[in-house]
Amino acid sequence: MSKLGNIGARLYRGEVGYDFIGKRKIWYGLSILITITAIVGLAVRGLNMGIEFSGGAVFTTPKTSVSASEAQHKAESAAGGHQAVVQKLGGGALRIQISGLDTKQALPVQEELAKDLNVQVKDVNTQLVGPSWGEQIANKAWLGLGIFMVLVVLYLAIAFEWRMALAALVALIHDLTITVGVYALVGFEVTPGTVIGLLTILGYSLYDTVVVFDSLKEASKDITKQTRFTYSEIANRSINSTLVRSINTTVVALLPVAGLLFVGGGVLGAGMLNDISLALFVGLAAGAYSSIFIATPLVAELKSREPQMKALTKRVQAKRATAAAKEANQEGPQAEDVEDADAEDAAVVGPRRQPASRNRGRGRPSGKRR
Repeated sequence: MSKLGNIGARLYRGEVGYDFIGKRKIWYGLSILITITAIVGLAVRGLNMGIEFSGGAVFTTPKTSVSASEAQHKAESAAGGHQAVVQKLGGGALRIQISGLDTKQALPVQEELAKDLNVQVKDVNTQLVGPSWGEQIANKAWLGLGIFMVLVVLYLAIAFEWRMALAALVALIHDLTITVGVYALVGFEVTPGTVIGLLTILGYSLYDTVVVFDSLKEASKDITKQTRFTYSEIANRSINSTLVRSINTTVVALLPVAGLLFVGGGVLGAGMLNDISLALFVGLAAGAYSSIFIATPLVAELKSREPQMKALTKRVQAKRATAAAKEANQEGPQAEDVEDADAEDAAVVGPRRQPASRNRGRGRPSGKRR
């Protein structure tokens, strides 16, 4: 068995573990800090909305020797300062997106681009996207996200309980805020692919959270009938028992996404992959973090406030205090017995081993009469 597998087995059996619940204030503080940073980045820099949301024009040119960076400079100059996004296509063609252009502005920009790139005007394909269409797409995206959140809360409330549903909702909002904040800080373009990526990571985050919740639900069944563990301790054992599984699934999911983001978007220059790959990469990591450090500790905190769980905690603490006092009382006399063992009576310390000289000649009976 591998070392990681051995650790996972010991975590599952409860032989080792980390106190996630006891140190939940540290994770809350870290999450609040990251969330505030994301919100500040979103407020200061804002989102770089793609042409599908803001409206504009898309120009596709034939093969040209002009580089993407040079074409971006020429396009922004021709568009009068409007931001341009240039992507290199196969065969040397270029795809130039310029936000904020209307029908009247698109034709002069098309002619200027053809002149600067040394191609025929008729060979430059132009597609216009109106801002009203982008607004409709944005509204549908928000509507879909809202419906998803409502269905998640209803399902978890029915399958588990309302505290778990609330904790999962907080974790999902946490993942969304961090992912959107990273988009604002990095400046990547927000496209319909980004929305698809966000919905994908919400489903993955929910899956990881439900795995821990299911383990917690099973472990906390009839919890009030025992006095060995509190609810927080059982929640902590549930996190530890699924920890290696969460790590494995997260790493396996992040590897291909990292390939899309860093190799496809960075090395190969396939910028069209950045919109969805960044959302997936940040969201998967945030989802794995929130299911362990946010959702389950929040459930344990909410559940521990119930009168039944408070009474259980008191019984567990009282039993442990009684056991500790009993053990302390037993340790004192045992220590004195060890020190005075030679002076005690044989009936107290038990039979001693007799010297060899005294046992000499006393073998087992032979059965013969002397």
